[in-house]
This record gives sequence, structure tokens and C-alpha cells, in this order.
Amino acid sequence: MLTKKQILLVCLLLTAAAIIAFQQLSQCDFINYDDDVYVTENIHIQDGITAQAIRWAFTTGYAANWHPLTWMSHMLDVQLFDLKPRWHHLTNLLFHIANTLLLFCIFHRMTKAPWKSAFVAALFAIHPLHVESVAWVAERKDVLSTFFWMLTMVSYIHYVEQPRLKNYLAIFIFFALGLMAKPMLVTL
Repeated sequence: MLTKKQILLVCLLLTAAAIIAFQQLSQCDFINYDDDVYVTENIHIQDGITAQAIRWAFTTGYAANWHPLTWMSHMLDVQLFDLKPRWHHLTNLLFHIANTLLLFCIFHRMTKAPWKSAFVAALFAIHPLHVESVAWVAERKDVLSTFFWMLTMVSYIHYVEQPRLKNYLAIFIFFALGLMAKPMLVTL
């Protein structure tokens, strides 16, 4: 079993691995493949979070997608960072780091094998198949839905350990939020 300091060290190393793997993101721009549709030319996103924009997010099938949480995360990015791509990319990277750390916690808690769990999480952090989801602003839906899926798994583990209604409700809430980030999550 790892001490709290060792767990913190593993988490710092996993964070560093993800940052090193994606360090070039701060120099990337928006791309003309859905970033325009999702962010740079989307009039509903451009004003940030407003009541009208939130209503639009929940009622639209714009760009052939229903993912209100993803739309609202883009709105928040525009509100906080305007259309500066570096910060939109950073948001994706922060979600990816959070997903990596949650994956480590899930496997560590399920298997009680900290080093194997850290190894799997490290592979997740730096695997080339994640480049699209992390580096492409329009793919926020992937890192966001993964975040809520990971929280669903953490909640499930907690429910298995302590089967109470509030723990079961947490599973339902996080899963619903994940579906609002990317409905494809229903297949998991």
C-alpha cells in the first residue's frame, strides 16, 4: 500500500507526463475542422454563458449533436479566455490530466495494485490515440464525457463498498452529466 506522500508523487508524475506529452498545445491555433462550427464562428458560444445560450445548448441539435454540457464548457472558455486558442487547449489538457488521475485512483482502489495502476494511467496519459481528443478544441466532448464517466466509476466503487441511496444517486447524476457531454457514453 502506498503512503499519501507516495500517492501524491505518483499523481505529480502522471501530471508531468501528460504535460510533457502535450506541451506543444500552448502554441496551437484553432483548426478549420469543426473548431469554427463549435467555437470561433458559433454565435451561440461567442457571448459566453447567458440564459439564452444555456437554453440553446439544451434544445439544439446543432452540428448533428446534442451535448449541452460540452456547449456550455465552450461558452465558459469564451467567457473566461475570449477566443485565445491556447486557453481552450489548456482546458482540454486539464480535463485529460484529471481523467488520468481519476483512472489511477479507480484502478488503485479496485485492484490494490498501485504500481500497475500507475503504469496503466501513465499509458493513458501519453498514448498517441488521445492526441485528437486533447489537442482538438472541438473534441472537448471526449475529455468532458470521459471525466464524468470516470466520476461515475468512482461513484460505483463507492456504492459497492457502501450501498446507500445517496451513493447510487451519485452514479446516476455523473452518468447523466456524461451523457450531456457526449451521448455516445450510453454505450459504456
